[in-house]
Amino acid sequence: MTARILSIGTATPPTTITQDGIRDFFAAQPGTDRLTQRLIRATFDAAQIQRRHTVLTELGGGGAEGIFVDAHGALRAPGTALRNAEYIRHAPELSRQAAQAALEEAGMPASRITHVVTASCTGCFAPGPDFRIVRDLGLSDATERYHLGFIGCAAAFPALRAAERFCAAQPDAVVLVVCTELCSLHVRPSSSPDQIVSSSVFADGSAAAIITADAGDRPGLDLERFATTLTSQGEKDMAWTIGDDGFEMVLTGEVPRIIGREIRGAVDRFLGSDVPTVWAVHPGGRSILDRVQAGLELPTDALASSRAVLRDYGNMSSATVMFILRDILHDEGVAPDASIAGLAFGPGLTVESALLTKRAAAVASTPDRDRHLAVAG
Repeated sequence: MTARILSIGTATPPTTITQDGIRDFFAAQPGTDRLTQRLIRATFDAAQIQRRHTVLTELGGGGAEGIFVDAHGALRAPGTALRNAEYIRHAPELSRQAAQAALEEAGMPASRITHVVTASCTGCFAPGPDFRIVRDLGLSDATERYHLGFIGCAAAFPALRAAERFCAAQPDAVVLVVCTELCSLHVRPSSSPDQIVSSSVFADGSAAAIITADAGDRPGLDLERFATTLTSQGEKDMAWTIGDDGFEMVLTGEVPRIIGREIRGAVDRFLGSDVPTVWAVHPGGRSILDRVQAGLELPTDALASSRAVLRDYGNMSSATVMFILRDILHDEGVAPDASIAGLAFGPGLTVESALLTKRAAAVASTPDRDRHLAVAG
């Protein structure tokens, strides 16, 4: 029996920031010289993002003061403990909202959940996100819990792969996967090009999926197979470490170029002779999508869903590709039995791949319908 994603629920914080507004905010920071201002404006404008969401209400404009912004509109530099405290305060509720949405869409009672898999790289605490999901949703205290930490933007596919393995071992399993990232908690003023790129794309969001092999005639996305590829370069070009002033992202300009060079080989080894109908590519940034499209010689509209999610939500790390899969799941323009190739990129540099198939609900046979078919025949 093939494991199937029955539903995907998403949640974002209520504070929305426009790309123009946050660009001007960073460019206006005290001590920012004219060269850095030009770099900030060029980088933010090239990102092809219109809006993002954040748990930091003070970044929403209006002159609000908070932990991260002082009364004069200057970015503060809170320590890692304060930033992580905000993660503990906000991430569980956002996770609960996404998980509840997934349960409701699937029509699945919480009592059916047998396994919980959580993924996050933007905060840490114990008992962790997996524990909070069980407690906050009122799941059985015997629910198996697993947490994938610090895998970065690529974590959704390993989480789904784990769910698929659980379903293969236990056919009646119902797995809840939740990816929640609060990237904005690690924002900081900087003249570093790498940090400016990070500030121009990252955002906050959560996505949750219900997976089971006991899907019956329900529609969804079948999890066919997965693969992991470590590229020959890039270990130092995409990194995520914990510093005294928050988590420190390294995202150099080499990342898109490495992906552009390596993507054809990784995808050819994974797909073989299979030709996907639809692509779900993690939008680490516009330049990464451009390199993937060029490297795989894809048509102009092949990454439309990825570009739309990037435009409307930014890069929410591990949750982002789940937003894309949700769009594909509900897109009536994607026909039943369409194959979906998923790609996501994480520190290493790692390429995580997935192949899924969209399934429609089975049409129930009724006496009236059978008579109609007989007459039509």
